Amino acid sequence: MVWIWATIGLLALVYILQAWWKNKKKMLPPGPRGFPIFGSLHLLGKFPNKDLHRLAQKYGDIMYMRLGLMHTIVVSSPQAAELFLKTHDLVFASRPPHEGAKLISFGQRSLVFSEYGAYWRDTRKMCTLELLSNHKINSFKSMRRDAIALCVESIRATADNGRVAVDLSDNVSSLSMVMSCRMVLGKMYKDEEFDARGFRSVIEEGVQLIGAANLGDYIPFIAPFDLQDFTKRMKSVNKAFDTFFEKVIDEHIQSNEGERTKDFVDVMVAFMGSEQSEYRIERPHIKAIIFVSIHKNLDI
Repeated sequence: MVWIWATIGLLALVYILQAWWKNKKKMLPPGPRGFPIFGSLHLLGKFPNKDLHRLAQKYGDIMYMRLGLMHTIVVSSPQAAELFLKTHDLVFASRPPHEGAKLISFGQRSLVFSEYGAYWRDTRKMCTLELLSNHKINSFKSMRRDAIALCVESIRATADNGRVAVDLSDNVSSLSMVMSCRMVLGKMYKDEEFDARGFRSVIEEGVQLIGAANLGDYIPFIAPFDLQDFTKRMKSVNKAFDTFFEKVIDEHIQSNEGERTKDFVDVMVAFMGSEQSEYRIERPHIKAIIFVSIHKNLDI
């Protein structure tokens, strides 16, 4: 047991010395000094946006912070943001890797989390031309009309059933889910076809975990210990979606309904393994795109 803690201590010391030596040679913007290993994590509380605003008032529009062992630049003015998001956009286009994106976004293969490069450009082109073109969206017009009519009828029936308050937010959210699932998956699946926890609840948990402050992302050598139990939950969410999306893809491969409107999965499956197509996608890529396509259309 002693040698385990000695190894951890030695690794921590190596990280500290490497970070100190690298920072000594760099010209960095002003910012709080921070503690060894933890950096300035202690300065961020329940509302990190307010804490960062307060720090920016002291250190300036472009501020350097070390969050754990991760070097971070905080930009707090429109002029500075334009430098990062427009003038030098390509330099800062990629999102840094983290455990949530790796597990829940199927190895960071979605447009949201994938590294900027050839794959990202090809995937964006496919989504723009094949999935989100005016022609493709208009092909679902009758489906959207029917779904809206059913939603209105449901609201009317509830309102006519005595003095019962109608939850419009819940109805609109359900309508959005129905339309998204039909456009992306081809039909609306029941919760029991997905997971015992329910489709929406698992999506909500996945989105929450991706945005959670995971200590293992900031201090990599403690990541294997999963101190916050985040990795265990992420793997559970990933397993639920992986099993379900495998089923959806298999159903689309086996389907022979040639006359129906092709949904998003149909389009992507047609490119899978094709030598003629310019898009090189396989099952993990399709799963990542399905996940983003569905949850981005829900009020989560």
